[in-house]
Amino acid sequence: MSARVDGLERQLGEVMQKIADGAVMSAGSDRVQAEATRSEHVVTEDAAEPALQAETAEEAERETEEAENEALAAPDAPQAAEDLPVAARARPSRDNLESYLGARWPVWVGGVALAFGGIFLVRYSIEAGLLGPAARLTLAALFGLLLMAGGEVVRRRALPRISELYANAMIPGALTAAGAVTLLGTVFAAYAFYDFIGPATAFVLMALVSLLTVALSLLHGQALAGLGLLGSLLTPLLVSSDDPNVNALFLFLSVTWLAVNAASRIRGWTVVPTLANLGTGAWILAYATIGTDFDPLPPALTMLVMIGGTIFLWPGQRYLSDAASGWKALLRRPPLTISLSLSIIVALGALITIAGGAAANSGSGIDPQFAFAAVIAPLAALGASRTYAVWPALIAAAGAVLGTLITAVSLLDYIAPDAFGGAPVALPTSGNEIAVTLGLGAIFTLLGVFFLKRFRRLESEFSMLWAFLMGAMPVGLGFISFLNFGNFFRDWTHGLFGLGIAVAMLAVAEWLFRGDRERQEDGFDWPANIAVAGSFAGLMLSLHALTNGIVTTILVSVAGFAYLLATRLRSWPALPWMMAAAVIVVFGRIAWQPTLIGPNSLGTTPFFNALLPGYGIPTLLAIVSAWLLRHSPDFRIRNIMQALASLSALITLAVLIHHAMNGGRLSSDIPTLGEQSLYTLITIGFSGILMTLDLKSPSPVFRFGSMIAGVVATANVLSLHVFALNPFFSGENTGPWPFVNLLLLGYLLPALAYALTAHLARERRPLPYVAMLAISGAVLGFLWATLSVRRFWQGENIADWKGFLAGETYTYSVVWLIIGVALLALGSKLNAKSLRLASAGLVLIAVLKVFLIDMANLEGILRALSFIGLGAVLIGIGLFYQRILVKKGGEPDTRDSPDATA
Repeated sequence: MSARVDGLERQLGEVMQKIADGAVMSAGSDRVQAEATRSEHVVTEDAAEPALQAETAEEAERETEEAENEALAAPDAPQAAEDLPVAARARPSRDNLESYLGARWPVWVGGVALAFGGIFLVRYSIEAGLLGPAARLTLAALFGLLLMAGGEVVRRRALPRISELYANAMIPGALTAAGAVTLLGTVFAAYAFYDFIGPATAFVLMALVSLLTVALSLLHGQALAGLGLLGSLLTPLLVSSDDPNVNALFLFLSVTWLAVNAASRIRGWTVVPTLANLGTGAWILAYATIGTDFDPLPPALTMLVMIGGTIFLWPGQRYLSDAASGWKALLRRPPLTISLSLSIIVALGALITIAGGAAANSGSGIDPQFAFAAVIAPLAALGASRTYAVWPALIAAAGAVLGTLITAVSLLDYIAPDAFGGAPVALPTSGNEIAVTLGLGAIFTLLGVFFLKRFRRLESEFSMLWAFLMGAMPVGLGFISFLNFGNFFRDWTHGLFGLGIAVAMLAVAEWLFRGDRERQEDGFDWPANIAVAGSFAGLMLSLHALTNGIVTTILVSVAGFAYLLATRLRSWPALPWMMAAAVIVVFGRIAWQPTLIGPNSLGTTPFFNALLPGYGIPTLLAIVSAWLLRHSPDFRIRNIMQALASLSALITLAVLIHHAMNGGRLSSDIPTLGEQSLYTLITIGFSGILMTLDLKSPSPVFRFGSMIAGVVATANVLSLHVFALNPFFSGENTGPWPFVNLLLLGYLLPALAYALTAHLARERRPLPYVAMLAISGAVLGFLWATLSVRRFWQGENIADWKGFLAGETYTYSVVWLIIGVALLALGSKLNAKSLRLASAGLVLIAVLKVFLIDMANLEGILRALSFIGLGAVLIGIGLFYQRILVKKGGEPDTRDSPDATA
């Protein structure tokens, strides 16, 4: 009977809506127009009737599609789509202030008040001791049932359009939610505080109440589910006990979470399950942070329920066929809020679980390491099995790394308790930590294979991510485990694990390259090449675990060279890049331990010591690799290898020289002028070599590398040769020999090297760069001549504290003028304007010295000779320039001279 009444009411609403929209008038006018057309064209009734029926059918179908589209766009899309008739239903009018204050707000607040009233009634009866436990629970259950029954009665007697106008503020929904909260709290109290029922009975009753709440929320909308969720989350706080039961708490939270997500799956809700994730995660974090007698099992099981429910219940496979794909899809897919909040809460809960368990576990419950792995692995599986759950995969990876680091720190800070009665103290072992860490890494590799096999063609961007994770996670976790728990001398566990990862990733690369040849022809196959990089990373872990010292450094470069040679067997683009990665790893090892074998084991023999093979073999392999790649179509790896090989050669020479100049040791002391001079010669020579290579085989690496080396060498000259390491300021001894001494190595040889490099750079490099080289060489030559004069007068030590002699001061002027005249003559012969300008500058310095210093410091014949010599030189220079200018401009005009007129 009620069904028929509902049907009649629905049909009446449709008719009223059609009248309001003018549908009847439109239909009548259409019929009149059809009759006029039929009479005008003399069309028979039998022929016109099918056309009219077809037009009516198309119109009805169009209205149906529009109504369905509007229904699917609503928050409660699935239910609304089922309830809508063929014609559009009456749309509620726009809400106003009166509607909110009078019809919505009181319903929301009233429902919450009823829920709290039931809970406070139970609490008051407990505190006042008015009734016994059985009576309290009975009255609370009756109150909850009464509320739910009242909600159903009000729903059945409500006006037809109330449910449409106030879908999120219905009185039946509020009453039903209050009753559900009361019943859930009653069952929980009966199990956890009064022990009236056992765990099985409590689970069944809570499941029944939750399922009842789910069923009723399907009738009353998402607001009812949200209110029931809020009451469920607050119940353990309001109905507290001095002896809480952790197992009952997390059982209750798990059942509540499942009930909410089951309703969300049916109705397509996203807000309520997000709140359920946040609320349940908050309870997990609160327990892990402030809970006593920490047991990781209950929160771990609850997190497993959340992860499993997300995989199989909601959103499950609902959004696997989402049209949006790629990185931008992360911001467009509806389950993002669910998966993101879930992953963050679960990851943080797992980290706090493992941190608290490692520090405060009293032996009860399972090992926190296994609880940690039991949560992280399914979270990663969620990211691998559902394309919309990329964030859980990323946070699972971050959680695995951070959790392992927290575990390592907690074990390093472990302080063994005092022995009692002389009994031995058991120190913590790291067997479980190693097994869990390496096991998690292997799980990421397997999940990566699963994702690539299933979604590689559909999700190309995310396939790149999983190809990276499947190699980076096991290698990263393996290195963390090895550095914190492993045996540095030789660790077979981590070594074989790394070797297995290397072989597995090579097999994955082979499978990917063979299975997708079309992608190789169209573009770069990122997942396959990333797998090659993962195999090389696994091999690096194996080498570091099984070898040490100089052997590891040499084998790293050999491994990279082997990947390069593998290009003869496989045309994988990533293979040559592994050689570049090997050189970078070698640089890192050198930066960590420059001696490679330890300072105490390094020999003192210059050049022929452990540094020669340790630095020389990787450098030689880098140079050979750059030569092999000289014709590579990939200009990036070609240029990078040329740069790395050049830098490696420069570092090798510098280290060998430093070892030889410091008595067979590598120290961080400030180098002497002799050692720094060798570095300067190497750097400027390196610049010239790169310039020569650029002429034979043009390359941006050679071109810019040569100029960078020249700039670095010039910076060393200006800062160290001129000031910091200058024997005049440092007081360093110059040596006993007159010419072959420290000044020759520190100034004259670098000056000649700069002059040669500047000559090579003419018309091949920018003019400012060439000028920089020429000026640097001129400064070094000037310093060599000046300091040689001082050494002639002062001896081996030319420090500034010894002052100046009169003859020394006069000799400076003579030498500077001689050099100026020589530069002038050379510049004139070579027609080099730069040399003539340098001569003018040097002569100007001599003039200033004579007038400013010699006049004040020299006396007698030396002062006179200084000025006489200066004057003679200046007059000679003037005469020289006059002749040059006359020859350059031609013979002078003699037509106005007296001889011409005669």
